[in-house]
Amino acid sequence: MISRKKALEFLDKKIKNKNIVKHMLALEAVMGGVYDFLKSRGETDLAGVKEEWTMAGLLHDADYVEGVPEEKQGVQVTEWLRERGEEIPDNVAQAMAAHNAATGVKPQTKMDWAIFCGDSLTGLIAAVTLVHPDKKIANTKVKSVIKKFKDKSFAKGTRREDIRMCEDRLNVPLREFIEVSLKAMQRIAKQLGL
Repeated sequence: MISRKKALEFLDKKIKNKNIVKHMLALEAVMGGVYDFLKSRGETDLAGVKEEWTMAGLLHDADYVEGVPEEKQGVQVTEWLRERGEEIPDNVAQAMAAHNAATGVKPQTKMDWAIFCGDSLTGLIAAVTLVHPDKKIANTKVKSVIKKFKDKSFAKGTRREDIRMCEDRLNVPLREFIEVSLKAMQRIAKQLGL
């Protein structure tokens, strides 16, 4: 599989908007956190190893650039990297494609559902952090994220129904999913600029 170093170099060349890169770093962290949480619970059907989960999170929006139509976002990245001779495992390609409903690729595995549910949550957590007086994710609380989750006028672009699918598709209560995701993002606060 492509190394994290090569993946980051690819992102540095391809993505000009550094906020998108921060979003991908956040989802990489969330995917690792959700993987660890599910594994600690005794889950065995995770459809991949932790490095594959985190790589899917890291690269999922690497094709979110001008000239790539919405229905190809999440798919084009795999094509680009494979053309360069990089190995992108099929389960990683599937998860990246499945995170975007416009591709027509349906989430099937726990990895697919984790990226699908976590994608929009990273943005909500960042938005909650940025309205906090000190703008520090270390001080963002789960209860604050839940309160803003319920307030549909806050961060209107948040796909709340996608996030809530964590309950049915991953068997993780919403509060726990938010807590795991927030803690994962807090661990990389410096990289996120939060």
